[in-house]
This record gives sequence, structure tokens and C-alpha cells, in this order.
Amino acid sequence: MRLLKLVRDDTNIDFVRLRGWAFGLTLLLTVLAVGVTFAKGLNLGVDFVGGLMIEESFPTKPSMDRLRTVVDDLGVGEANLQAVGDGRTVTIRLPVPSSTDEGATNAVVRKVEAAVGKAFPGATFSRYDTVSGKVSGELIRNGLLAVVLAVLGIGLFAIFRFEWQFGISTIVAIVHDLLVTLGFFAITQFELDLTIIAAFLTIIGYSINDKIVIDDRIRENMRRYRKMEMRDIINLSVNETLPRTVMTSVTILLALFALLMLGGHVLRGFTAAMILGIVVGTYSSIYVSSSLLITLGLRAEPNREKPGTTDKRPVPEAERITPRER
Repeated sequence: MRLLKLVRDDTNIDFVRLRGWAFGLTLLLTVLAVGVTFAKGLNLGVDFVGGLMIEESFPTKPSMDRLRTVVDDLGVGEANLQAVGDGRTVTIRLPVPSSTDEGATNAVVRKVEAAVGKAFPGATFSRYDTVSGKVSGELIRNGLLAVVLAVLGIGLFAIFRFEWQFGISTIVAIVHDLLVTLGFFAITQFELDLTIIAAFLTIIGYSINDKIVIDDRIRENMRRYRKMEMRDIINLSVNETLPRTVMTSVTILLALFALLMLGGHVLRGFTAAMILGIVVGTYSSIYVSSSLLITLGLRAEPNREKPGTTDKRPVPEAERITPRER
């Protein structure tokens, strides 16, 4: 029985040849993501802005203006409405009640639920969340700190595990992945809450797993082919790991698309972030992180080459360093 192969073993693609286009596309996507984030802003969830969030489901898509009028007339604060999914589920955000007592919060929820149910027959209450302003500030700080420490920690690991060029290229690629995903949330206005922070950390974990595999093969080939040009070593290494990279990405995407279609609107933002992160992370691992090593001046054996000489021939088998010798 033949094994399924999405990429042939003898694939020989010159990825480095396209590094100029890849760097340009990467820079463009990053600038656009940052620009749209500042221009449109993010739809921060209750976790980060504080307040009371009530979720209502309607049999048909409701009129947002009428719903806002119904809630505002209750005198519980200015309502911020956000349609979710097909528009039949709406999140109603309100200021946190002046009293921190749970009974006061429940009273506001019951008041809103009763008014909405009367104005929109068939509307059903789904859930509610409440976060104080102090807690939301701590969550923002801790969420950002977790992402920043994860990126820096991964970069330091790559520097000590390989060379400093690997650490810089890894940080650049991961930051690009995160900024593009953040720009996606600014465009779609999906709610950004702690679940999405978890998605960002998962994207970082996947990206570093993909990049470490390629970087490890590059370092192995640098020791194996001591006189081969760095361009050829990177192309060889990426092509050797390409079947594994593509198969891993495809299998994860299959599971994520199933979750996107069947997981409901609660998980839609998390799943969308993961799907985009996997696609962008695979692209950056193949075209950005690896090719950036050449720009950063990485060389296989910089002290063993005579000036003006170039030898693309691999070292004879007897002179190669085996894994056991390493």
C-alpha cells in the first residue's frame, strides 16, 4: 500500500530565489495589519474593558436600533451591541453596576432579559459575564506580558540552541504572524478576549515548532556540507522538511475547519485566529525565517574558506560529521 504524500520526496524548490518578494510581502502585510489596527481599533471583550456582557439569542435577526432603544430605556447605562455569527445572537455590553454585589448584577441581567423578551417574543437568554475595571486592567497587562515573554523566551532559546541569527529570524517571523492575526481581528471585529490570547500563544507554539525543525535541519546540513553555499544549504533543508511541514499544517487545518463549522459562534474567533496563524506561520517558516538567515550573514564555515573561492561540492562522506560525533 502506497503512503499518501502531499509533497514528493525529490522536491527541489528554490525558495531563496523568492526571498526578495517574500520580504516585501511580509513587510506589506505587517504595515497593513498595524495600520488597520490603529485605524479601526479592536473589539475588546469584557475581559479587557470591564463591564457586564449579556448574550441574547433571537429567532430572527433583530433590529439593532430597536434593541438599543429597549435597553437604553431601562436606565442601566449606555448599551453597546454586537451581532455575532448570523446576526441572530447579540451581545449586550453594559457598565458594571455601581454596587459590586452579585445580587445587583443579577437584578440588571433579569431586568434586561425581561425587557428584551417582551419586546422580541421568542428571544432567549444565553449567558452573562461581568468583569470590574480593575480586573480588566490586570488581564490586559498579564495577557500582553504573557505574549511578550513567550516571544522573547523563544528567541533566547533559538540563540542559545543555534546561533544569534536563528534567534533574530525566529522573533521576526513570530512577530509578523501575531501582527497579521491582530490585523485580521481589527478587520473582522471579532471579539478579542482571553480566549484569543490563548490562541495567540498557541500560534506562537506552533510557529516555533515548525521553525525549530527547519532550523535544526539547516544546522545539521551546515555541518554535513561544510563547503556548500548558504543559499543551497537553506534550499536543501527547507525542501527536506517540506513534506513534514505541509502534512502537519494540513492535518491541523482539517481539525480547525471542522471546529469552525461545528463549534458554534463561541469558538469562532479562536478557531479563525488559529487557522490564519497556521497558514501565516507556515509561510513565514518557509519563506521568511529561513531566508532571513542569509541577510543576517549566517555562514556554514566562515573561517575555512579562502577569500574569492567558492566550492559548492559537499564534503566526502568520510569527512562528514555524524550525529554520534556531534
